[in-house]
Amino acid sequence: MHLDVQDLRNFYYRSTLGRAAQKSLRNRMLELWPEAKGQTVVGFGFAAPLLRPYLKEARRVVTLMPGPQGVMPWPPGMANTSVLTEETLWPIETGHVDKLVLMHGLETSERASDLLEECWRVLGPGGKALFIVPNRAGLWARRDGTPFGFGRPYSPSQLDAQLRKHQFLPERHLGALYQFPSHKRMWLKSAGIFERVGRNVPTIMAGGAFMVEATKLVYPPKGRVARKRVLGPIGVMEPQAKPV
Repeated sequence: MHLDVQDLRNFYYRSTLGRAAQKSLRNRMLELWPEAKGQTVVGFGFAAPLLRPYLKEARRVVTLMPGPQGVMPWPPGMANTSVLTEETLWPIETGHVDKLVLMHGLETSERASDLLEECWRVLGPGGKALFIVPNRAGLWARRDGTPFGFGRPYSPSQLDAQLRKHQFLPERHLGALYQFPSHKRMWLKSAGIFERVGRNVPTIMAGGAFMVEATKLVYPPKGRVARKRVLGPIGVMEPQAKPV
């Protein structure tokens, strides 16, 4: 079940906790992908709050928002990049995406397997995807006052297994949202400290969310390969230097 786009917008753009979460997630993403010059960057779900740093240098930035969620124009004051789309039928040509970011898309999808197949389809050879999901063991997944309290949370091993099943190779893991998921001023003031400390703990102890960077794998054709037999006839009446 997807969240409503109005609720997502209000959280990330109109609440102090949401803006702090946006900052934490974006900073962690930029550690993995500091630039995207000349590349095609696509976000699915509600990845718009993270993609602004790529608008200037990327060849193209597209924000796909699933129909059950709804769509909003983005970015404000600039040419719109948002597209309302079917969850598993994106208006993007096969193999044209260099970087793909999913946030609030995979854990809320009722067709996660089909969604991952669509992610694989649009990525170019060697293309990279960043999957951002709620941490099953984190506090954020246990509180429904934030978007990370909805849908199916994952553990790192669960997400890795799901990605490998759909021809993705998980390469790097990062945790995010180490601050306490509360709107109280005391916890908001200490958010920076929790985030700095959290970066030094293992990913298995990730905060409210974790990120997995995965590369698209391209395998040889499946099925039985037909082998064509080529005969090399020997002229039996021709003189030979050695017995044949």
